[in-house]
Amino acid sequence: MVVLAGESGNDRRILATLIRAAHPRLASSVTFVEITDQVRLRKKSGAALSEAAGTLVKKARGKAKHKAGTLAGIVIHEDMDECVGPAYDSARREVSAALDRESEGIASVYALAAAEAEAWLLLFPDAFPHYRASWKIPAQYRERDTGRRRTPKEDLMSVLRNPVFRESDGPEVLSRALTEGLLVKPVGFNRSYDDFVSDLARWEAPG
Repeated sequence: MVVLAGESGNDRRILATLIRAAHPRLASSVTFVEITDQVRLRKKSGAALSEAAGTLVKKARGKAKHKAGTLAGIVIHEDMDECVGPAYDSARREVSAALDRESEGIASVYALAAAEAEAWLLLFPDAFPHYRASWKIPAQYRERDTGRRRTPKEDLMSVLRNPVFRESDGPEVLSRALTEGLLVKPVGFNRSYDDFVSDLARWEAPG
């Protein structure tokens, strides 16, 4: 069992789809369950961070126990709300270390999206018309460093107008992308996404 935590249900669904694409062996050997608590880790430090990380890990263990499953690990999403840079590196390093300490041997991955999860969606521009035929990502958005976009959600809303893109569309776009085999290779770059995939790749699937 892998427990997913994030800022919203949309983010947790995005996590599940990206795990299925990036680590299919892991995804095929576990079930995904969710913690619905709000995640607020990146702005914490010291004892407050340790306590918050420990609370999430305890809830993950409790969820596994309630479902009579074995906890393989926990994946936690949070938006950075700013571009990749020193603050991103510091937050990712400190939160990941706190989760490692508190998880006591249970695998953990901190998926810190820069600037938002929507920046990760922009790595797969060809997925959008599979969900809405009228949606097309402009050429100037393709093959770019999406981690440098400060407001990717608003950017999507400005170019996807019929109907207007909503946050709840994100998981649906990625679900279609997974079905169409479009999540294998990003069209563009985002170091925060690459960090997430690299961390996930080190996670051994349960025997």
